[in-house]
Amino acid sequence: MKVALMTLGCKVNSYETEAVWELMKDRGYQRVDFKEDSDIYIINTCTVTNNGDSKSRKMIREAVTRNSQGIVIVMGCFSQLKADEVLAIPGVKIVLGTQNRALIPDYIDEYRQTKKVVNKVLGLDRHVAFDDLSINAFANHQRAFLKIQDGCNNFCSYCIIPYARGRVRSKLPNQVLSEAKTLVENNFKEIILTGIHTGGYGQDLPNYRFVDLLRDLEAIKGLERIRISSIEISELTDEVISVISQSHIIVNHLHIPLQSGSDAILQAMNRKYNKQEYADTITKLRSAIPNLAITTDVIVGFPGETEADFAEMVAFIRYINFQELHVFPYSRRSKTVAATMDNQISGEIKKARVQILLHLSDELAKAYIKTNINILLQVIPETYHDGMLKGHTANYIYVQFPGTVNQIGELVDIIITKENYPLSLAKIITKDAIK
Repeated sequence: MKVALMTLGCKVNSYETEAVWELMKDRGYQRVDFKEDSDIYIINTCTVTNNGDSKSRKMIREAVTRNSQGIVIVMGCFSQLKADEVLAIPGVKIVLGTQNRALIPDYIDEYRQTKKVVNKVLGLDRHVAFDDLSINAFANHQRAFLKIQDGCNNFCSYCIIPYARGRVRSKLPNQVLSEAKTLVENNFKEIILTGIHTGGYGQDLPNYRFVDLLRDLEAIKGLERIRISSIEISELTDEVISVISQSHIIVNHLHIPLQSGSDAILQAMNRKYNKQEYADTITKLRSAIPNLAITTDVIVGFPGETEADFAEMVAFIRYINFQELHVFPYSRRSKTVAATMDNQISGEIKKARVQILLHLSDELAKAYIKTNINILLQVIPETYHDGMLKGHTANYIYVQFPGTVNQIGELVDIIITKENYPLSLAKIITKDAIK
C-alpha cells in the first residue's frame, strides 16, 4: 500500500516524519509524493503561528479531497492543542498529538478493524516520557537530523510550544550515540542535532549535559560534521564554547535566537537575558571560533513594540553583525501571556517592519559572503542539476558550483571567487592546488 507524508514546521517535525516513514517502510509500505493518490496520508502539523495552523488545515483538507476513501492521519503540535478542530474535519480517520508516533502502524490496524475514528491525543504533564523514535537514514537528504530532546521549560510569553510539547525530556545518551553511529554507517557525513530546546539537553538527566554529549559525539569515527540546529545564548557557557572551539567536526556556524534587540521587549517576552549579556557571549564566541557565522531568529511587532524599540533592535542587529536573520511577525497565540497584553501591533506595521529586517538580512548575508572570498571552504553538495551542485559550507553559506553527481554527499573543497560574488558561485579546487 502507498503512504504519503507531509511535514509542516520545524526540523524536529522533519525528523519525526522521517522516523514514522521508517516504521511504515518496515511494514511494507511504498512512499509516494503527497500530491499523488495514496492509500494513507500522514500530516505532521505545526501551530507555532497562525500561519502554521492555516497550512495544517489546508494540507488535511487536501489529503481528504485527494482520496476520500484513504486513511488520513494527523499528528503534531496543531492536533495536540486543537484535537477537536481536527476531528471535526470530515474524512480524518486517525488523530494523535506529540506522543506515541511509534504506534501509528497499530492505530492504522485499529481503524481498519473498527472503521471508527481513532483519537489518540493525550494530555501532557511533567512526567511524560521522551517519545522514542529513531532513524537510520534521511530520505532525499545528504545531511541527517538527529532529535536529541523534546519540550521546553522556558515559557516565553509569546510561545505556545511548551503547551504542545511539554517539558524538557532528553533522549538517553547511549541511544543518541547509537543512532549517530548508524547514520554515519549509512554514509551521512553531517548530523544536525535538533530538538525543541536543543541546548537544554540533559536538564532531566543525572550527571550528563549537552557539553558531555558533544564530547562523546566527537569521538564517533567517520562523523565529519556536527551542526547544532539552534542554541540559546544562556546555554553557551564557557565550557560549551571551549568544546566547540577545540572540536574538529563541530561547524563554525551557530543559530542563536535573539527575538528582540530591545531590553524592554526582551523582558516582556520573558527571555532570560538582556542585550549586554547577549553581546558579551557573542564576543567570547567570536574570539574563540575563527570565521564564525551566527544566524538568528527575530520577532517583530510584539505587543507594545514602539518605533523606538524597533529602531533599537535594528541597531543591535547591525552591532552584532549576524550572517542572516529569520524574521517572524508576532503571532497571537491563545493560552499565552502575550495574547492578553495591551498595545497589540497592527498587521500593517508588522508587515512593514518585517520587510525592513528582510532587506537588512540580505545586506548582512552578502557582506558575510564577501568576507569569505578566496578562503578555502568545504561544502557537502545536496543536489545536482544540469551540471551544477548546490549545498552548504560549514559556516552555512549556500553555494552552487559545477561538478558531477557522484560528489553529492561528499566533502568538496571550494573557493568563492570575487568574480562570482555575491551569487556564491564557487570554483572547485583541490587542497593540493592551495599549496
